[in-house]
Amino acid sequence: MAIADNIKKLREDKGLMQKEVAANIGLKPAHYNKLEKGLVEPSIDTLDKLAAFYGISIDNIVHLEAGVPGDVQIEDKSNAEQLRLIAQLNEKDKSTVMNIIDTMLTKQKFQEFFQQNVAQ
Repeated sequence: MAIADNIKKLREDKGLMQKEVAANIGLKPAHYNKLEKGLVEPSIDTLDKLAAFYGISIDNIVHLEAGVPGDVQIEDKSNAEQLRLIAQLNEKDKSTVMNIIDTMLTKQKFQEFFQQNVAQ
């Protein structure tokens, strides 16, 4: 489906008139009409204004039929999987990860020591 068809479909789905959309995005009605007919290609600025008006992204205007991607499911990886992934890193990144872990463990041990020996 062409961008012009997508722009028209968005308007029609909302039950709006061309002049209403044109006024809301700062175009003359005649220019907006040409956009819907495909006689004029919309500028990025116009696409941005249309996307903001409809509360969608520019990509949704360009690829209207594609729909919105589904939710991304993030699952916790097992410790073995995490170690396997760390092992795949280059040496500099591996060292950085290990330094972060070491710093966090040192901080935790210090807090435990403080709680047991000083805070009482």
